[in-house]
Amino acid sequence: MSDETLRSIRRELHQIPELGFQETKTQQYLLDKLTAWQTERVQVKKWKTGLLVRIAGTNPKKTIGFRSDIDALPITEDTGLAFSSTHAGRMHACGHDFHMTIALGSIHYFVENPPVDNLLFVFQPAEEGPGGALPMLQSDVFQAWFPDIIFALHIAPELPVGTVSSKEGLLFANTSELFIDFKGKGGHAAYPHLAKDMTVAASQFVVQLQQVISRGIDPLESALITIGKMESGYVQNAIAETARLEGTIRTLSPQTMPIIKDKLQKLIDGFSLAYECEIDVDYGANYYQVYNDASYVHLFSKVMKENDIKFDTAPAAMTGEDFGYMLKEIPGFMFWLGVSSPYGLHHAQLNPNEDALSVGVKAVVQTIAELTVNDA
Repeated sequence: MSDETLRSIRRELHQIPELGFQETKTQQYLLDKLTAWQTERVQVKKWKTGLLVRIAGTNPKKTIGFRSDIDALPITEDTGLAFSSTHAGRMHACGHDFHMTIALGSIHYFVENPPVDNLLFVFQPAEEGPGGALPMLQSDVFQAWFPDIIFALHIAPELPVGTVSSKEGLLFANTSELFIDFKGKGGHAAYPHLAKDMTVAASQFVVQLQQVISRGIDPLESALITIGKMESGYVQNAIAETARLEGTIRTLSPQTMPIIKDKLQKLIDGFSLAYECEIDVDYGANYYQVYNDASYVHLFSKVMKENDIKFDTAPAAMTGEDFGYMLKEIPGFMFWLGVSSPYGLHHAQLNPNEDALSVGVKAVVQTIAELTVNDA
């Protein structure tokens, strides 16, 4: 597939960003492309708003999987590009338009160049939330085409085009969303003794929350709790009856997450008594760590060097990715693809360099070719 075609596909996908499990236009776009390339060796099955594409090998001994996420973020685009999002308040600000394009380019290559082993390309919805990897993994269609190996990529704005990075072992953290709702008793600002002020309760809770990590978790176990959003009250001269905190928990060890949640519940129980209020907690979407198989990372680095793509060792990060659920059950790895952008992931002005598209296709195709002759 030519660079021009890759750019065209990416730009068309960029204009139709959709949130998790709402990717109907995206699914139809992918189906239209795949239908045009379909042969007797290519099977396509739907799962919710996602797709699974199986390419039969000529002499298969295993199934090699590649996963691409397909959803977007609730962000208003501010790039000024001619092909900006046409969906108000939605943007491919995490590069999933790149991921899908690279997957399509790789599929097109193997349609024209039949692989020896079976291939499974997974177009997964809802990576940004509420999480599509785990239910897709458990679905009948995925189980029927279960791969022996699986890998994936994610764009890296800070890396130059022509560079990839990965590492053995832990790459991404365990993550959990955090939503805490406080309900007390509202009242007039002049009569605070007759009310139960949830602005005060929530504010004190945020301060106390910081000690869950610093005094409750082994300092050798990396973990964090961040409250990114806080809301309470409606008017300046009334005491707030309700408050809401929204944040995230991240750990480098899966065993640390339940410890933090247990300590949070004890803190909530204490605050409920002290401030005479109701406090409800919701942990939203939870993602398992991305843990790379060392042998496959070694194989990948070797393939990149042989194909003049620069390989760097990546640091572990507190970012989250639900691909971790797939790696928990299937050996494989994830890697970063350099896209040379001054703006980072989830930024309204993110505009990855499209020269990285062909690099991504080359990296995927050559890795599959090596996996066909080498089980790592």
